[in-house]
Amino acid sequence: MKNYFSSISRRALALGAAVAVLLALFAYGILRAGPLAPVPVTVIKVEKQAIAPALFGIGTVEARYTYMIGPTAAGKLKRLDVDVGDPVRAGQVLGAMDPVDLDDRIAAQRAALKAAYASVRTAEVQLRAAAARKAFAESQVQRYEQLMQARTTSEETLATQRQALKDAEAGWDSTRANLEAARQALDNSRSTLEGLVAQRANLNLVAPVAGLVTARHANPGTTVVAGSPVLETVDPKSLWVNARFDQLSAAGLRAGLPVSVVLRSRRMQPLAGHVLWVDPLADAVTEETLAKLVFDETPEPLPPLGELAEATVALPALPPAPVIPNASIQRVDGKQGVWLIDDGSLRFAPVKLGARDLDGRVQVLEGLKAGEQIVEYSQRALTAHSRIRIVERIPGVSP
Repeated sequence: MKNYFSSISRRALALGAAVAVLLALFAYGILRAGPLAPVPVTVIKVEKQAIAPALFGIGTVEARYTYMIGPTAAGKLKRLDVDVGDPVRAGQVLGAMDPVDLDDRIAAQRAALKAAYASVRTAEVQLRAAAARKAFAESQVQRYEQLMQARTTSEETLATQRQALKDAEAGWDSTRANLEAARQALDNSRSTLEGLVAQRANLNLVAPVAGLVTARHANPGTTVVAGSPVLETVDPKSLWVNARFDQLSAAGLRAGLPVSVVLRSRRMQPLAGHVLWVDPLADAVTEETLAKLVFDETPEPLPPLGELAEATVALPALPPAPVIPNASIQRVDGKQGVWLIDDGSLRFAPVKLGARDLDGRVQVLEGLKAGEQIVEYSQRALTAHSRIRIVERIPGVSP
């Protein structure tokens, strides 16, 4: 019987020891890996340094100067010598409208102009003849007046000579009027011919400047009304980026600032440029500030119009101030701040932030001092009562 109770006692002791070990392991698990375990965190010290803030915006490639080329009068398109994507020279003939009967009208008007020249020459000859008759009649009147004073001719003869002078003067006036009319007809004929020639020249579609054909709105054989564009060209040197920036971070954006533009089709080839101007009117719907960005050198090959572009505008460097990484900023009870490590314990410190740069650094205007230690990354959300364990890196969280 004694051996029986002794065996039970040994089993009870072994069971109790096993339970104690399990409880110890359970407590260790809770404290080291469970909800009460310390939260792994990475920490940094607040540093005082200058940062160069930058603005990031999205835009599209556009052309500042677009030229619509079309006829000045309605007609049928006869030919087009260029296609979309072709480069053109200033003054190059790109196509032509059908002249219909315009060439015949020009030929007829040239013949009419020659006839008008002949009429003017005939009227000039007639005027010289009339002037000679007038001069002869004047001399005859003077002669017979002298004869009348000498009583060697009659009154009737003198009256006849005076009437002949009046007839000669009337003929001279009539011939001079005919010459003026012929000259006016010549001017009218010349102006009409010049108008027809100009109209014929306007049938040619001419490039106003050197550029690139970006669109064709008609094909040969199409009837085009006056003022409608047949071709569109752009000046490659006038390409710019119509960019948009968030109004919350657009303070300091102004003309002349350097900018780096990355086109969607050339992700690894940033292009240098600068801000040409900032639009005085913002987009009230999207709350964005609009700006025009130009390239320092014309991109080669030219990007297509409408291509998306990412723009980074470099702002002037700011004076040194406490700087923290953007990842360390948290929001607790509606306040923005960081978790400050003070004597090994956590304390939430509200901060007032300033400018940011594109490397994720933020200036602290109030709430922190250089040299203080703060939590940069944590494996899970922290509270003032959280236990922490400082590590070098948190997999999947810290870079």
